[in-house]
Amino acid sequence: MITKEKKREVVATLVEKISKATSLYFVDFTGMSVALDQKFRGELKGKDVTIQVAKNTLILRALAEVGGYEVEESQLFGQTAVIFGAADPIAPAKIIKQYFDKGEKPKLKVAIIEGQMYDGSQLKLVAALPTREELISQIIGSIHAPISGIVGSVGAVMRDVAMLVEEVAKKQAA
Repeated sequence: MITKEKKREVVATLVEKISKATSLYFVDFTGMSVALDQKFRGELKGKDVTIQVAKNTLILRALAEVGGYEVEESQLFGQTAVIFGAADPIAPAKIIKQYFDKGEKPKLKVAIIEGQMYDGSQLKLVAALPTREELISQIIGSIHAPISGIVGSVGAVMRDVAMLVEEVAKKQAA
């Protein structure tokens, strides 16, 4: 049994991680082998994502302490691991979906991404969202498209002027 002091430490750690996270994923990892769990954690760590297993009551207590989260007690059942997204809030969803597609584990219970809540059935939707890097490249691409069009138009006008000057020079020489 965990002492009250240990519970306070766990809640304090959770509060700190929740406060810094851009996304929270609550997953049920029941039935995952140790090897699969270690591989899963390794991939999360590679994406600058942390994971912590805690009792549901302590997770709910930490969420209440931070405030602004509407996770219901009924949504957290069984064993729960909290995945804290950092720089890229969508990266954990892509990893969770990748593992879920292979063996239906871990199972997403609830996700909170930048204040928006998604239930476990919306894993495909969440994983399909573009990552921060993909969004940046899309924005740069859309900004770049008109610029390259303008450059192409200016180039075409300059080419036409050069051809016109060349034709005039040929006619005067003849």
